[in-house]
Amino acid sequence: METDKNRPYFFGDIGCWSERTEVHKAASLGQTAHLQHLILSGASVNMVAVDSITALHEACLHGRAECVRLLLDAGAQVDARNVDGSTPLCDACSVGSVECVRLLLEHGAKANPALTSRTASPLHEACMGGNADCVKLLISMEAGLEAYDLYYGTPLHVACANDYTDCVKVLLNAGAKVNATRLHETPLHHAAKNMRVEMIEMLVEFGADIHARDQHNRKPVDYTTPGSPSAACLQFYETTPMNLQQLSRLAVRKKLGTSALKVIGQLHIPKLLISYLCYQ
Repeated sequence: METDKNRPYFFGDIGCWSERTEVHKAASLGQTAHLQHLILSGASVNMVAVDSITALHEACLHGRAECVRLLLDAGAQVDARNVDGSTPLCDACSVGSVECVRLLLEHGAKANPALTSRTASPLHEACMGGNADCVKLLISMEAGLEAYDLYYGTPLHVACANDYTDCVKVLLNAGAKVNATRLHETPLHHAAKNMRVEMIEMLVEFGADIHARDQHNRKPVDYTTPGSPSAACLQFYETTPMNLQQLSRLAVRKKLGTSALKVIGQLHIPKLLISYLCYQ
């Protein structure tokens, strides 16, 4: 049973329940010629197997861009959800397949699918895997910077917790809220736990509150090893006020707001202004 690919998807309403089909297998293995033959022979591209996995999920999980293209052109449901609520876009982001992500977005995949208690957003998934190029692509399609996941917090929390500095840089330059909290825990708490001086400096540069206390009443510095570079860095910020240049840069960022910062990152404007407002 095929469905209209432009119709909103509801869990369990596409295809028929089946064992893993030949279409699933071909998509997973990247067998484009075989997959094309199956499609031309009338095989359903929307058959769901165990756990509501579609062939498009399989192709995205393995980064099979050509198979993704064939499936989408044949009418595969772009926002189908598996039993955990993940869409093919979530899967493509989790493995860092920029080409698959681009194809899905071009075919109307939602950069901001409704979150459930069992799944994170595509942006969360990209940050979990440290896939900065996918993060950039999602942000260009207005992915929600403050999408909140019950277990992880915001994408910035995820990037900091998983120690992906490049993703942190992209999110901050796009205007992510540096002091977002999950159980009072901020991204800076995660950076401190990971003992990453560069990440700590970056977050503070964007206005992270070094005095913020989490649910255990601990500040970021309390999670560092005494005498370590990260501890020294945070102690320095606690005792030394920001200089005029830092304060001015922070004030300009706040005045411009999130949307303006996104535009700055995409326009051909003087490099001096970019370097002043964005973390290079």
